[in-house]
Amino acid sequence: MTALLEGKKAPAFTGVTDSGEKVSLKDFKGKTVVLYFYPKDMTPGCTTEACDFRDSMTRLKRKKVVVIGVSADSVARHEKFRDKHDLNFPLISDEDLKICKAYGVWQKKKLYGKEFMGIVRTTFIIDSEGKIKKIFPKVKVKGHVDEIIESL
Repeated sequence: MTALLEGKKAPAFTGVTDSGEKVSLKDFKGKTVVLYFYPKDMTPGCTTEACDFRDSMTRLKRKKVVVIGVSADSVARHEKFRDKHDLNFPLISDEDLKICKAYGVWQKKKLYGKEFMGIVRTTFIIDSEGKIKKIFPKVKVKGHVDEIIESL
């Protein structure tokens, strides 16, 4: 797996959203996509991040972007997360980790001295031509959406 680089083509993907709909990156050709990967629905950091995207949607739409969240949670869990927090963008279920691995976000992590594999919180801005415009690795949740909007 080679590391993804800004200016290079974003890996194609197809996944199922919280509403059971199949979506592919190619469905968004001509639009800018904010594709963000997060570890787990219903956890404090991931909830804060999702709600920040939700609360900033008007500003993001002004920049003509589509926001898509991706985690390894099931479609049913995504649906609960969406409904509980009134999320206004799709969440893709990547239970087989194909999308996470294609984007290089499935990595070794460390917590309390234990090592394990997991999703490293990362955001990609993909331009209207399907190229990676910007990568935000190892995202800190606070202020992240503002950082994205500034870079658009």
